[in-house]
Amino acid sequence: MAASDAEGLLDTSFVVRYLTDDPPAMAVQAAAIVDSERILAVSTVVLAEVWYVLRDRYQIPREAALDALLGLVNRANIRVLNLSKEVVVSALGLCRPSGRVSIADALIWAEARQADLPTVFTFDRRFPTVDLSVRRSG
Repeated sequence: MAASDAEGLLDTSFVVRYLTDDPPAMAVQAAAIVDSERILAVSTVVLAEVWYVLRDRYQIPREAALDALLGLVNRANIRVLNLSKEVVVSALGLCRPSGRVSIADALIWAEARQADLPTVFTFDRRFPTVDLSVRRSG
């Protein structure tokens, strides 16, 4: 099922409330939507913003923040705009082993992979190289 089948798009604030239970009244409202059988979409921008809020504002450890995002993306009723769920899960998995790959780089990697782009041009020495040719300058 594609994201185009979704009933609506989840915003960053909505996902953060759902994942943090903060504030409780909003978290209950968010859970009523996310935990329903409605097909919902989330964008990679929202995933990156949620990551930042979980890590910066809530001081959630890297592993726990990754698990929260993976839990959301892996829900049967969640679709990611313009990317397959499998490639997003693979991208998020790149952030775990070394602790060096940023969520933004992982999602850029996912977009390149999904679009069958063979090469990513970057100056970033930490950019993931799994299944892609990475051409670094500088």
